[in-house]
Amino acid sequence: MPIFSLRDMSDTPSLDISTDKVAFIIERAREVDAKEALTDPDPGSNPADDNGVDILEDSPFDGTRQELADAVRALNEDERLELVALAWLGRGTYDITEWNAALATARAEHLNRTADYLLELPLLADYLEEGLEEFGIGIVDDEEPG
Repeated sequence: MPIFSLRDMSDTPSLDISTDKVAFIIERAREVDAKEALTDPDPGSNPADDNGVDILEDSPFDGTRQELADAVRALNEDERLELVALAWLGRGTYDITEWNAALATARAEHLNRTADYLLELPLLADYLEEGLEEFGIGIVDDEEPG
């Protein structure tokens, strides 16, 4: 489970979406980004025999992308808009002082297709993580490698 760190930023606008929700979306986005193009659509091998390497291929039966889309769609309207604005903040399209403008643009441009739009951003996880950093929120993976 991620651990969140906060720094004092008294003039920073508030972020209403739960950092747990953003962390979950970041984790799923990283999994989607790690996928490789499907090279062998019918390998006929046993995962135990090939060390499960097919898990890294983006097959039509893999639910990771759908899980990410479902997580975004499960957010309420304001959370979805904040997620888009947060990605833009992390990408550098807006800075923290332009947060309200980013939210207004997100509302005007992406309200009804948020999941589709975000899933097409190639560095979504990085953008969201960098956007959180602008709010003084850092995500630290507390799981020990093992």
